[in-house]
Amino acid sequence: MTNKLKITLVKSMIGRPEKQRKVLQGMGLTKMNRTVLLEDTLSIRGMVDRVSHLVNAEEYKDEA
Repeated sequence: MTNKLKITLVKSMIGRPEKQRKVLQGMGLTKMNRTVLLEDTLSIRGMVDRVSHLVNAEEYKDEA
């Protein structure tokens, strides 16, 4: 059982600094209201912290 983060892009990246855009693209978020499941690691948590004003993140327990 691995822990994952369910991350959804809720605000547009239009007009945001290039660093924030690259963080979002690195997580696989390219369009509004898209959701990705990523492993719960320190590096992913740091990326979420960088763009926390643009995304919603919640813990997701993988049952498999």
